[in-house]
Amino acid sequence: MNSVDLIPGLAVSRETEAKLRALEQMLAKWNPAINLVAKSTVASAWSRHILDSAQLFMNRPFSTWADLGSGGGFPGLVIAAIAAEKQPAATIILVEVDQRKAAFLREAARQLGLSVTVKVERIEALEPLDADVLSARALAPFKDLCAFADRHLVSGGVAVFPKGAGWRAEVEAAQGAWSFVLDAVPSQTDAASVVLLVKEIKHV
Repeated sequence: MNSVDLIPGLAVSRETEAKLRALEQMLAKWNPAINLVAKSTVASAWSRHILDSAQLFMNRPFSTWADLGSGGGFPGLVIAAIAAEKQPAATIILVEVDQRKAAFLREAARQLGLSVTVKVERIEALEPLDADVLSARALAPFKDLCAFADRHLVSGGVAVFPKGAGWRAEVEAAQGAWSFVLDAVPSQTDAASVVLLVKEIKHV
């Protein structure tokens, strides 16, 4: 068999799986020095970070995917690895203001043979990225994410935000300032979490 199911509905080649396994090993090597993810989650990184990121991949055409606050590469490097197989013409942009984490992202992409652009700037100051898919994982409250999406998402694009058990309160807190069309999809890696798919984000 030449492919493997990462999660239900997402099969990838053995080569892509190998890249993700290599990323898991790189995380374990770099994390003590840079603190890319919580130390307590390194041992369970495959499910906690890699598969949790993989479920965000959009099984639809996209030209530019921008990941905000990429940190240790979740979901940005995971998306880049899958996109290299599924959407090879797509542009993948990783935004990370921390210089050391940005250095990790560049080195990991180099070793994994992934084509990404790493931007080391504050999200608020960055020129609009015109992404048709925008992701952010464990970065900011939903209200702030709406502002980021308003700046960096093209008209008709979709934002993909994984959120934990308190997601409803975050959405309610944003509704005074933002209007949007939202679909909450149950997480495939954490029963208490969801993936928010957000469109038509407008300031009110």
